[in-house]
Amino acid sequence: MADPKKHEIEENQAKELANKLWDIANDLRGKMDSSKFKNYILGVIFYRYLSEHTEEYMNNLLKNDHITYEDALADKDFHDTVVEWSLDYLGYFMKPENMWKNLIKKIDDNNFSIQDFETAINETMGSSVGHKSEAAFDKLFDDMNLQDKDLGREVSDRTDLIKKVMLKVNDLNFGLKDADFDVLGTAYMILIGLFQSDAGKKGGEFFTPTSAAELLARLATVGLTECNSVSDCCAGSGSLLLQVQNYVPNKISHFYAQEENGSTYNLLRMNLIMHGLSPEEFTTYNDDTLRHDNFGNTKFMVQVDNPPYSLKWDAPTSLLEDERYASAGVLAPKSHADLAFVEHMIYHMDETDGRIAVLLPLGVLFRSGAEEKLRKYFIHDLNRLDAVIGLPANLFHGASIPVCVLIFKSHRNGDSDNIFFIDASNEFTKGKAKNLMEEKHIDKIVDAYVKREDIPKFAHKASLDEIVQNDYNLNIPRYVDTSEPEPEVDFDALVSKMTDTQKQIDEQADALEKDFVLLGIKLPKENIV
Repeated sequence: MADPKKHEIEENQAKELANKLWDIANDLRGKMDSSKFKNYILGVIFYRYLSEHTEEYMNNLLKNDHITYEDALADKDFHDTVVEWSLDYLGYFMKPENMWKNLIKKIDDNNFSIQDFETAINETMGSSVGHKSEAAFDKLFDDMNLQDKDLGREVSDRTDLIKKVMLKVNDLNFGLKDADFDVLGTAYMILIGLFQSDAGKKGGEFFTPTSAAELLARLATVGLTECNSVSDCCAGSGSLLLQVQNYVPNKISHFYAQEENGSTYNLLRMNLIMHGLSPEEFTTYNDDTLRHDNFGNTKFMVQVDNPPYSLKWDAPTSLLEDERYASAGVLAPKSHADLAFVEHMIYHMDETDGRIAVLLPLGVLFRSGAEEKLRKYFIHDLNRLDAVIGLPANLFHGASIPVCVLIFKSHRNGDSDNIFFIDASNEFTKGKAKNLMEEKHIDKIVDAYVKREDIPKFAHKASLDEIVQNDYNLNIPRYVDTSEPEPEVDFDALVSKMTDTQKQIDEQADALEKDFVLLGIKLPKENIV
C-alpha cells in the first residue's frame, strides 16, 4: 500500500512544477508550437539534472581524498582518473565550464551565449562516443535545436530566450535528485495540458497516468521479491517501467524498452537516467515493435504495457513467419492491432515465472474474427490468461473510453482451471478533466486479485468451462453481474392512487362546468377534461 503522505508530497511538487512551467511556457508561447517548446523545457531540466548528478556523485567518490570534482580535474594527478571514473560510472564526462552552475554564473555575469549551452551539450554527449554508454546518450538532445529560428532570428535573440528558460528552471526548488518523483514525466503531461495543440492532444498516448501505472505495476509484481528483467515494448516516457521498481524489494537487474516515436524515445532515456539508472542497467530501442523485434530471444520476468489503442496496421501475411505470431497462426486484424502486442509479449515471457499486465480497449474481450481466435489461443492452447479487470472510463489523457487490464502468467499455479474477473468500472473519483483512481480504489482491486474470491457485483472466479460456454467471449458483464433488481411494484397502492387521481379530475371537471355555465358556455363534461 502506498504512503498517503508521500502521495500528498508528490501532489504538492506537481503543483509547484506546474506553476513554474506555466511561467516558462509563456516565454516560449507564440515563438513556436507547443509540440516543439516542450522539448526545450524538458531538455533544459534534464541537462540541469546531469550536471548536478555529476557533481554530487563525483564529490562523493572523492570525499576520502578531501578534494572536489572541479578541483580534482584541475589537478594533473587526479584529472585522468576522474575522467575515467566519470565515464565508467556515469557514462559521460562533463567539463567544469559546462556544468549547470557555471553556465548560470555566466548568465548572471552577462557573459553567456546560447552557443555556450550548445557546446556544453555537444561535448558532454560526445564524451560517451566509443564507450558502452554511447547508445544511451546518442542524439539524446536532438529535439532541442538551439539554432532553430523559431527561438529567434539572431543569435542574441535566441540567447535571450534560452537564458529565461534556464533561469526559471534553475529556480525549481523541489529535489531534482528525488527518484520517487517523476519530474520529466510529470512535466511532460503538464505541458501537454497547458497547450492543447494537435500534437499535444495526441501526447497522452506516450504517458500512462500515475494511478494506472501503479495499478499495473502492483498487479504484475504480486509476490515478487526480486526481478531479473522488466520490459515495456511501447514504453512511451517510461512511467510504467519506473513504477515497477517501486514494488520489487530487491533491485531489478535490467530494464528493456522499445518506443517508436523519436521524441518520446529521447524522453524515455532521459527519464530512466533521471531515476538513477546507469546506462548499463537499461537497453532501449527506437523502432516499431510490431514489425521489428529487437529483443530477439530474450525472455522477461515482468512485462507492463499501455500500447496505442486500436492501432491500424497493415498486418502483412509475411509476419506469420515471425515466431511471435506463427504459433497462433493468425494476425490481429488490420483495424485493431491490440492483440498483436499481446502476442509479442507472450512470446517474450519468462517460462519460469513470467508475468504480463497490459492495458487494452474493452473491444479485445468480445470482438469476433481473428481476435476471437487469438483469445482461444491464449486461453485454450496456452492457458496463460490469469485475470481480466475492467477499469473506469475517462482515466487517460486523450482517450475517454473505458479500458481493461489483462494479466497473463506463464505458470498459473493452482489457478489453471479458472480466470478471475473484476468489474472496477465504478472505482474512481470524478475529477474536472478526467476521472481519478485513488489509493483506496487501487487497493481494493489488488486485494481482490490476490484473494481471488467472488465478491457480489465486483469479482468472480470463472471456470474454464464457463469461458468455453461463452465461446471465449470475455465481456465482463457475462461473468460479473452488476445489474440492480427492479423495485417491486405495489399494485394495490397503484390502483388506489389511480382512483384518487380520477376522483380529483372529476371534481375539477364539475367545478369548471359550473364556471362555463355562468359564462353562458355550454360544453359536454367530457370536452372539459
